Amino acid sequence: MTKYAPGKEQHKAKKSLGQNFLVDSTVCPRIAEKAQIDGIGVLEIGPGFGALTVELAKRAKKVVAIEIDSDVVPRLLENLGPFSNVTVLEGDAMEIDLKGVIAEQFAGMPVAIVGNLPYYITSPLMMRFLEEQLPVQSITVMVQKEAGQRLCARPGNRECGAVSAAVWYYSVPSILFDVRPGAFRPQPKVTSSVIRLEVREKPLVSTSPERFFSLVRAAFGQRRKTAVNAISALLGVPKEDVSAAIREAGYPETVRAEQITMEGFEAIAENLFPN
Repeated sequence: MTKYAPGKEQHKAKKSLGQNFLVDSTVCPRIAEKAQIDGIGVLEIGPGFGALTVELAKRAKKVVAIEIDSDVVPRLLENLGPFSNVTVLEGDAMEIDLKGVIAEQFAGMPVAIVGNLPYYITSPLMMRFLEEQLPVQSITVMVQKEAGQRLCARPGNRECGAVSAAVWYYSVPSILFDVRPGAFRPQPKVTSSVIRLEVREKPLVSTSPERFFSLVRAAFGQRRKTAVNAISALLGVPKEDVSAAIREAGYPETVRAEQITMEGFEAIAENLFPN
């Protein structure tokens, strides 16, 4: 989790929370600008000492920041003292009722999620934001560069995975800019990326989430196998039925999951589960 340790503040990074403290003061203003949150509500994940929170508060109508580390909350509140439009909630973003928080704190105003996600649970957090269909218009977060590339990879490309399909199902993703390892203390071994997901008003494909993602998870569940073998094995569907569904979608029986587009998965799902 990236956090900012301004000035002479000292706080030992907690490995259990995946903390790396952001010390490059140019990054947070850039994230706030790219997030496009002027005049709306912002749900921030992982504010740390509040460097990004301050930049968000300058632009947003209201900011609600969720911080898991109780040790940094007193200094966070102190740093946010000049801003009356910020509320800090202590808790775990994986466990808090986010829909409830949005309904209670933002009273129907447009909302965006912004934050520096704990790298070790990036995918589970992103899947939670998307699958729960939170009433937000965008998600702008800093993640490990490799994770950002995987999240934003469009199905049909080699880099994509099951989480990529989920991202494209619910949103239009883009990589905004990279952040060098030297911007953090302790310095991580990897480069970070800031990505933005523009949440769709309706999913990209018409297939129900349950059918679509059961198929996608099965197809990517055994990446060394062809999609036919992986889907048949993990869904318990006869191989000949899967082969027929894939052929009808316009793919050869040897196709692998990463070669199938969103529209291809939609067609296969409709062929395989017609009712």
